[in-house]
Amino acid sequence: MTWDELLAYCLAKPGAWQDEPWEGDVVVKVGSKIFAFLGSGGPGVGVKCGPNREMADEWLARYPEDASVMPYIGRSGWNSLRTGGKIPDEELREAIDGSYEAVVSKLPKRERPT
Repeated sequence: MTWDELLAYCLAKPGAWQDEPWEGDVVVKVGSKIFAFLGSGGPGVGVKCGPNREMADEWLARYPEDASVMPYIGRSGWNSLRTGGKIPDEELREAIDGSYEAVVSKLPKRERPT
Protein backbone atom coordinates (compact mmCIF):
# COMPACT_ATOMS: atom_id res chain seq x y z
CA MET A 1 0.00 0.00 0.00
CA THR A 2 1.17 3.48 -0.73
CA TRP A 3 0.91 6.37 1.71
CA ASP A 4 -1.96 7.82 -0.31
CA GLU A 5 -3.79 4.47 -0.22
CA LEU A 6 -3.32 4.25 3.56
CA LEU A 7 -4.67 7.77 4.00
CA ALA A 8 -7.66 7.11 1.72
CA TYR A 9 -8.46 3.86 3.57
CA CYS A 10 -8.35 5.64 6.94
CA LEU A 11 -10.45 8.57 5.74
CA ALA A 12 -13.13 6.19 4.40
CA LYS A 13 -14.02 5.22 7.99
CA PRO A 14 -17.20 6.81 9.40
CA GLY A 15 -16.40 10.10 11.12
CA ALA A 16 -12.70 10.00 10.17
CA TRP A 17 -10.88 13.25 9.46
CA GLN A 18 -7.31 14.28 8.70
CA ASP A 19 -5.34 16.47 11.09
CA GLU A 20 -1.78 17.74 11.35
CA PRO A 21 -1.26 18.45 15.07
CA TRP A 22 2.50 18.64 14.57
CA GLU A 23 3.93 20.29 11.48
CA GLY A 24 4.51 17.67 8.78
CA ASP A 25 2.92 14.81 10.76
CA VAL A 26 -0.42 13.67 9.37
CA VAL A 27 -2.78 11.76 11.64
CA VAL A 28 -6.31 10.50 11.15
CA LYS A 29 -8.82 11.01 13.94
CA VAL A 30 -12.30 9.93 14.81
CA GLY A 31 -13.99 12.32 17.17
CA SER A 32 -11.15 13.98 19.06
CA LYS A 33 -8.87 10.91 19.14
CA ILE A 34 -6.14 9.68 16.81
CA PHE A 35 -6.51 6.16 15.41
CA ALA A 36 -3.75 6.27 12.76
CA PHE A 37 -0.40 8.05 12.60
CA LEU A 38 0.75 8.49 9.00
CA GLY A 39 3.62 10.90 9.55
CA SER A 40 5.02 12.83 6.63
CA GLY A 41 4.57 10.23 3.92
CA GLY A 42 6.90 7.56 5.23
CA PRO A 43 6.41 3.87 4.55
CA GLY A 44 3.96 2.82 7.20
CA VAL A 45 1.26 3.58 9.72
CA GLY A 46 1.10 3.76 13.51
CA VAL A 47 -1.94 2.01 14.95
CA LYS A 48 -3.25 0.61 18.22
CA CYS A 49 -2.52 -3.12 17.87
CA GLY A 50 -4.06 -4.29 21.12
CA PRO A 51 -5.39 -3.19 24.48
CA ASN A 52 -1.95 -3.63 26.05
CA ARG A 53 1.70 -4.13 25.19
CA GLU A 54 1.53 -7.93 25.47
CA MET A 55 -1.17 -8.21 22.78
CA ALA A 56 0.59 -5.70 20.52
CA ASP A 57 3.83 -7.69 20.85
CA GLU A 58 2.28 -10.42 18.69
CA TRP A 59 2.91 -8.13 15.69
CA LEU A 60 6.57 -7.82 16.66
CA ALA A 61 6.91 -11.60 16.88
CA ARG A 62 5.22 -12.19 13.50
CA TYR A 63 6.91 -9.34 11.61
CA PRO A 64 10.16 -8.46 13.40
CA GLU A 65 11.52 -6.51 10.41
CA ASP A 66 8.33 -4.58 9.69
CA ALA A 67 6.69 -3.92 13.08
CA SER A 68 8.08 -1.82 15.91
CA VAL A 69 6.90 -0.28 19.15
CA MET A 70 5.88 3.36 18.72
CA PRO A 71 7.90 5.79 20.83
CA TYR A 72 6.10 7.30 23.83
CA ILE A 73 2.76 5.51 23.37
CA GLY A 74 3.99 2.00 22.61
CA ARG A 75 3.41 0.87 26.19
CA SER A 76 -0.31 1.32 25.51
CA GLY A 77 -0.33 -1.13 22.59
CA TRP A 78 0.66 1.17 19.70
CA ASN A 79 2.95 -0.14 16.95
CA SER A 80 4.40 1.20 13.72
CA LEU A 81 3.70 -1.16 10.82
CA ARG A 82 5.85 -0.74 7.71
CA THR A 83 4.36 -1.00 4.25
CA GLY A 84 6.15 -2.64 1.35
CA GLY A 85 7.57 -5.40 3.52
CA LYS A 86 6.25 -8.75 4.67
CA ILE A 87 3.01 -7.49 6.21
CA PRO A 88 0.25 -8.18 3.65
CA ASP A 89 -1.92 -5.21 2.69
CA GLU A 90 -4.99 -7.05 3.99
CA GLU A 91 -3.40 -7.34 7.45
CA LEU A 92 -2.52 -3.64 7.38
CA ARG A 93 -6.16 -2.85 6.63
CA GLU A 94 -7.26 -5.16 9.46
CA ALA A 95 -4.84 -3.41 11.84
CA ILE A 96 -6.28 -0.02 10.84
CA ASP A 97 -9.80 -1.39 11.33
CA GLY A 98 -8.87 -2.69 14.78
CA SER A 99 -7.28 0.60 15.79
CA TYR A 100 -10.33 2.54 14.60
CA GLU A 101 -12.71 0.24 16.49
CA ALA A 102 -10.61 0.40 19.68
CA VAL A 103 -10.55 4.19 19.61
CA VAL A 104 -14.27 4.53 18.78
CA SER A 105 -15.17 2.20 21.67
CA LYS A 106 -13.46 4.58 24.11
CA LEU A 107 -15.04 7.77 22.76
CA PRO A 108 -17.87 9.45 24.65
CA LYS A 109 -21.18 8.61 22.98
CA ARG A 110 -21.57 12.19 21.71
CA GLU A 111 -18.31 11.87 19.72
CA ARG A 112 -19.02 8.46 18.17
CA PRO A 113 -19.89 8.36 14.48
CA THR A 114 -23.44 7.36 13.66
